[in-house]
This record gives sequence, structure tokens and C-alpha cells, in this order.
Amino acid sequence: MKARIGLTIFIIFWITLFRLCGASLAASFHLVRWVDDGDTIVLAEGTRVRYIGINAPEVAHEDRPAERFGPEAKDFNRELVYKKKIRLEFDRERYDQYGRVLAYVFLQDGTFVNAELVKGGYAYYVFRRPNTKYDPLLLRLQREAMAKRAGMWKQFPNQKGPFLGNRHSRRFHQMTCPFGKATSPKHRIIFKTTYDAFWAGYSPCKKCFSGAQ
Repeated sequence: MKARIGLTIFIIFWITLFRLCGASLAASFHLVRWVDDGDTIVLAEGTRVRYIGINAPEVAHEDRPAERFGPEAKDFNRELVYKKKIRLEFDRERYDQYGRVLAYVFLQDGTFVNAELVKGGYAYYVFRRPNTKYDPLLLRLQREAMAKRAGMWKQFPNQKGPFLGNRHSRRFHQMTCPFGKATSPKHRIIFKTTYDAFWAGYSPCKKCFSGAQ
């Protein structure tokens, strides 16, 4: 009994701590100390923040080269937020599997950073439950960027399919991808090109695609 009480107190303590940390992060503006890439930053106090609802092409790492438009996305993100103060807005899920804070990021003048990256074609919209608050806006901005051929959409290397989309996850796959093959028949949708899939609000499976292509 004492062990159970002790465990309960421990769990309540950590839940309360996380809530207080989240409330503290959302209540004020924070200085951006570092920009990792096009969708991840580090605050002055050391908190790593991952932007919700978008994905930017990867920059170069030790084990792999940069993806197409990865360096440009990082540079644009840096121009927007580096050494500036930002406000964080949360959705239902506040942390990802890597312990990064998930947030919508706003500058002091109200600029919505996540949206600016999509608008300029430096990132693409990604559907991921349960954080879907700004999904309609982000998808609309992506379509506008695609139509204007902004950023990564200029000379976009459109691949011909068919490709298998999953209506539940909003991901699209190569037809040979085992994750795609596991999609329930009721959730399947076929896209003729990668451009069609992005336009519909689907993002590429990381297992069978390398980023946004």
C-alpha cells in the first residue's frame, strides 16, 4: 500500500512539474539561442522546440547529405527567429518522442513562424494527431506556395506514381513500401504524382522517401 501511495505521489509530482514548465513557457517571450534547422530551435534556457504542423527538408548530418532545400530552410528560419524573442503556443500534445517541446511559434509582432515557413515554400504541411489546431491554415498556405512555385516548389522534381496514400495517417508511400501495404483498404487512396499527394495534404513516408524530394 505504501509503495502504491509513493508511486502515485511520484507520478503526480512529475505531471505537475511538466504542466508548470509548459505554463511557464507559454506565459512569456523567450530568446532563441540557436537554430538547428528549418523546423527546430533552441531557447536561451536550453529548451529544444520543434515546430508543430510542418516539416522542413533536412540539413546535412554526419551520416547523410542535406536534402533538397534543407540549407535554404534553415537560413530562412534563422533569419526569422535567431536572437529574437518568441512566444510559444501549445496544442494537445506538448512533447515528441525525443523530448522536444512541440509548439506554434510567434514573434513579438505577431508573425506566425510555422506559417511563414510554409508560405515561403521552406517547409511543407504535416498532419499529425492530436495537434491539428492550425491545419486548415497551413494546408491553404502550402497550396498557395505550390501554385506560386515558391521556395521548394520551384522546379519541384515531381515524381510519377502511382503512390499509395493512407487517409488515416495522411502519409503517402511507394507502392512497394511495407508500411503502405499495411494500410487498411478503407483508408487507401491512390495518387498519380507526388505533387498531387502534397496538394491533398499528404506528406511522404520517411521510410520509403527521403524528405520532400
